[in-house]
Amino acid sequence: MRPDVSGPFPRPCKYRIQEENELIEVKNLVKDYGGHLAVDHLNFTIEDGQIYGFLGPNGAGKSTTMNIMTGYIGATEGDVLINGHNILEEPEEAKKCIGYLPELPPLYVDMTVMEQLEFAAELKRIPKKERKSAIGEVVALAKLEEVQGRLIRNLSKGYRQRVGLAQAVLGMPPVIILDEPTVGLDPKQIIEIRDMIRELGEKHTVILSSHILSEVSAVCDHILIIDRGKLIASDTPENLERQMAGAAGMELLVKGQEEEIREILEAIDGAEEIAVSESGEEGVRKVSFQLMGENCLEDGAEDAEREESEDMNIIPQTDIRETIFFAFADRRIPILSMHTSKASLEEVFLELTADNASGAEGEEIDSNNASYAAEENNPDNASYAAEEKNDSDNTLYAAEEENNPDNALYAAEEENDPDKDFMAETEKEEV
Repeated sequence: MRPDVSGPFPRPCKYRIQEENELIEVKNLVKDYGGHLAVDHLNFTIEDGQIYGFLGPNGAGKSTTMNIMTGYIGATEGDVLINGHNILEEPEEAKKCIGYLPELPPLYVDMTVMEQLEFAAELKRIPKKERKSAIGEVVALAKLEEVQGRLIRNLSKGYRQRVGLAQAVLGMPPVIILDEPTVGLDPKQIIEIRDMIRELGEKHTVILSSHILSEVSAVCDHILIIDRGKLIASDTPENLERQMAGAAGMELLVKGQEEEIREILEAIDGAEEIAVSESGEEGVRKVSFQLMGENCLEDGAEDAEREESEDMNIIPQTDIRETIFFAFADRRIPILSMHTSKASLEEVFLELTADNASGAEGEEIDSNNASYAAEENNPDNASYAAEEKNDSDNTLYAAEEENNPDNALYAAEEENDPDKDFMAETEKEEV
């Protein structure tokens, strides 16, 4: 039997932007589970009209943060403002602005797809005269036309994800939060869900939680990386890749001698970690090196610097590729190919989380050592040792054992045992 969801229809989500186009603000968020900080003083803002990737390893605190943002669980400290409404103080107004798809879609498997969506429309208190069109819109968006009359229990996991997504989008809230929407799907289903997320991003602000790097880089405009409950990076995918170790790499194929190649590159400012190897083609060397400092410019950075220089009537910096080309041309050494290489999002993620993990591991080791030292100096332990030493029962027990006639009899029997002598003789002969 379905619950009674009748009552006055609530007003739709009212836009009450705090600053410019900020839609969500998370301030000093903490979630403490009995001494374990799942979320550790987290601060970030979500702007309207973008797709955000919430990235982190398993156990980083992503799902906990999303559950707090949606009002599913409470926070130990801090505030979450959804379009200006505090999720704890004004839960009804805040939740009107959110559509949430958990990792496991909350579906009734004994309902058909249409029954599930009609039930969700009642729960969301969408006016009756608008329900049919609202459901039709999300059915078309999630491409559920072919299965709308089927029981949910008979659907594949991919279609169940689509039903969950349609349910989250129903009523067209401005914020869509998706927790691991592609887990367990096959490659074709993953591509379909990604296309749906891109389409949603045209009309909604989307927050996508995942630990699949390719998924995040493929669809997201901005990335938040969280580890051990803390925000460790927040930027666009391109900027995160550009900032990786502060360097960009270059790879060349050069027809020339290794000594000359190294001499030319060592004379170029910023060229470091030069490596020259055989390419497999006669006389051609494979060259790689890192560009550090002012010469570490990606295309976007070069364009921005050139525009700024033009505004200030300053001659822009020369493209490092031109410098390399003319340096080799002056020595009449041909460059057969030249291209830049940059850090992937995967490398950025691994470097950031590895640094954070090593620091945390050190803290854990220190705390264990401190705990051990405390145990060593524990007065209760010293008291226990003294009690053991002076315990009259222990002294009495030792005396009884020493004077026990059974023990003396057993020792005598052992000494005079003929089997014992026989075993000794046998062992001696075998040796």
